[in-house]
This record gives sequence, structure tokens and C-alpha cells, in this order.
Amino acid sequence: MSKGSASPADGGFGSAGAIRQRNVAKILKAAEAVFSKDGFSGASTAEIARRADVPKANLHYYFRTKQDLYSAVLVEIVESWLDALEDIEEDSDPAAALAEYIARKMKAAQSSAQPSRLWAIEIIGGGRHVQPFLKGRLRKLVEEKGAIVQKWIDQGKISDIDPRHLFFMIWAMTQTYADFGAQMTAVLGKRTLDDEAFADATQTATRLILRGLGLKSPL
Repeated sequence: MSKGSASPADGGFGSAGAIRQRNVAKILKAAEAVFSKDGFSGASTAEIARRADVPKANLHYYFRTKQDLYSAVLVEIVESWLDALEDIEEDSDPAAALAEYIARKMKAAQSSAQPSRLWAIEIIGGGRHVQPFLKGRLRKLVEEKGAIVQKWIDQGKISDIDPRHLFFMIWAMTQTYADFGAQMTAVLGKRTLDDEAFADATQTATRLILRGLGLKSPL
């Protein structure tokens, strides 16, 4: 294919970059739904292509194998969680920064429960499809933000804890409301986890984390 020509998957001439971005977004959304329903083994790229309303050949133009597509879906899910982590900076107020991080993670649990459960299933199964991501970007970011938390500790701003385990605890406390929502609704006597339930959960998680760090909760 000559330089500057459009590939068949891009649907002809035009803004190939925009078309690619749109097609990839459609495919990832459809794949998330199919993988969440059928799991990796039960999902088919034919069904994903049908849901995305693209030819199967186009799907494989962007994602060579089902494994590639599955890994991309999983990374897409967790990237939004990492975006929230990026807001923790050295000059941030620890209480405000951590409270905001917890709130954003809880909002993600409420708005994206199905993707969170898909991620949990993958990790419970050993995370073999996302090992490069776990050992690469995720580990690097936790080390980077953990170093900031350690500086807060050294400056006497928060109690002395292992920063990595602090992040583990926040992930566990927030994602459980997506991954085990059926358990919570049964105990709370609700049909769904509504805004009130998530507001209570956010307040409780924030108070527990911040008080454990010797900080005053803003909630």
C-alpha cells in the first residue's frame, strides 16, 4: 500500500486517524460486553464484530488475535483508574488528594461495574493476559506515587505505612462495590446500589483510610 492511501479497514479516503479511532472505540466497547458475558474462552471475534457493526476482517486489522483484543479491553478498563492516581502530586494536600482518589475510584465502581468485574475475573485467574501491563505501567506508576506518599511520611504529614499496601487497600475498598455488588445489595436490602449507598460507602472508606493515616477527613 502506498504512503498516504487509505486501508480498506479505514473505509476509503479521508481522515484515517479519526476513522481508526472511531472503529477501535466501537470494537473495544463491543468486546467488553461480549467478554463480560461469555468470558475469554466463550467469546468469539465474530460476535464482537457483529456487535461493533464492523466486518470481522476490519476487527482483525486492528486486533490480530482475540488475545490481543482481550488484553486491550482489560488495559482500557484499568487505565481510567490510573488516570485518577495521576492526580496525586508531591505538593498536594494528602487528605484532599487521597479523598479525591477514593471518590473517583468509587465513582468508577458505580458507573463501570461490569468492566470492573471482568478485570477481577482476569486477576483472580492469575492475570496471564495482562502481565506486561501489571509489571510495567502499573508497577511503575505505583512506585512513582508511592514515593510521593513516602515523602509525606518523611515530612510527618501522615502516619508511617507501606505506600504500596495503602493503594492495595484503596483498590480493595472501592472495587468491591462493583465486583461484589450482589452481596451488598442483599445485605442492605436494596435492589441496586444506588447513589445513597455509594455516598455512604465513599464517606466510610474515606474516613477509615484518612483516620488510619492520622488525617482529618473532609467528609
